[in-house]
Amino acid sequence: MKLRTHYVFSLGLLSLLDSLFLSNFLEVIIISGIISVIANNVIDYLGHEIRGKYVSRTPRTHTLPRSIGWGLLTSLPIVLASYFYSPTVLITILDGVMVGPSHMLLDVFTERGIYHKVNGRWRRIALAHFSYDNPIVNGLAILLGVIMLFAAIHNHNYDYYYHYYHYYNYYS
Repeated sequence: MKLRTHYVFSLGLLSLLDSLFLSNFLEVIIISGIISVIANNVIDYLGHEIRGKYVSRTPRTHTLPRSIGWGLLTSLPIVLASYFYSPTVLITILDGVMVGPSHMLLDVFTERGIYHKVNGRWRRIALAHFSYDNPIVNGLAILLGVIMLFAAIHNHNYDYYYHYYHYYNYYS
């Protein structure tokens, strides 16, 4: 998938996850956006090699367990910064754990898929063999990310307005 597809999908997924735990939606968007951009860049830039005139994935970052590690590693600076300022440390760690598998979820639908180990050798697994720049598949993944982002906004607004109106209707 294209990098912008990974950005939007991860932003939507992480925002939806964070909105279940945090009440400040601006904080949700900022944390999710930073982790989404940094982790997806690290996974793609460290996990691609140029072989001849083609760019190919390597098992360095494009396996499920290693993607979790890279996601955690990229969220570590935010964890250290927020350790002194807010209680969002666990949410940031959770985002770091989730961003790698979300990247692998999208890449498993591309032509070459992702790596897994079978009998000590790296093998590729792909659920579908779409081209990485297929506009329909990229558009569907972006649309799913936007839908998750809207669900996170709705989740935040629903809780806020429900408590607000419940409080004032109760005491009026």
